[in-house]
Amino acid sequence: MATSAINVDRGAAGAHTDHLADSKIPLITAAFWVMKICATTLGETAGDLLSMTLKVGYGLASVILISAFLVSVVGQLMSRRYHPFLYWTVILTTSTAGTTMSDYMDRTMGLGYAKGSALLVGILLCIFATWRYSTGSLSVDQVRTRKAELFYWTAILFSNTLGTALGDFLADDSGLGFMGGALLIGGLLAVVLAATLFTRLSRVLLFWIAFVLTRPFGATLGDVLTKSREDGGLAFGTIGSSAILLAILIVFVARSAVKERRARVATAAAA
Repeated sequence: MATSAINVDRGAAGAHTDHLADSKIPLITAAFWVMKICATTLGETAGDLLSMTLKVGYGLASVILISAFLVSVVGQLMSRRYHPFLYWTVILTTSTAGTTMSDYMDRTMGLGYAKGSALLVGILLCIFATWRYSTGSLSVDQVRTRKAELFYWTAILFSNTLGTALGDFLADDSGLGFMGGALLIGGLLAVVLAATLFTRLSRVLLFWIAFVLTRPFGATLGDVLTKSREDGGLAFGTIGSSAILLAILIVFVARSAVKERRARVATAAAA
């Protein structure tokens, strides 16, 4: 997916007191998108594990997972550099919080998948518009101030919430089923990749389209993994699926952390 969509410059420090010396956003590579899809799918299965399998309920599950998101995002905001495990913990908690937030809106509040998705699209567009007006850019290489970070993580939280609602709509209400929804979103992501490789469309636009689409892809993929074979799934269940996805994510994040550490050592040696 948009492997070269955005190259993050970890260099220049800014003049403002809230300006960060280094970017806290990882380089956008193929590994980034693998981890993103894995984390968002895990968010779907872990959210369902808490709210449905463990019978905590959508309301309480939302409180628990939103609290986990707030704790992790505060840690991310307080850090002064990119920490792979911390960054991907926040991505994961936005996914789990987004899952339960969407389920609460769509099921407990009775909005349904279509109305819930439409409402979340409006909210996300408002976030992007306010972010663009306030900072002048939606590019992740410009996320170097506290204000930009706050917009960045707010957009991610609501894009993941939207993705859950949209994925559920495609799987349940559209008639496509779990596998059909995953194939549709996968096809759209392939179009984004082709546009990145063969057109001059804005890489910032393509990045955010891909970022939003990976959430419903993760949501439908989560359904494929957890649902019974009679319902078109692979019947791994929420516990089995969550364990598999967590193991894969840990391996990739550990690899990212090792590469980050080596890069810092090389930079220090060259200084």
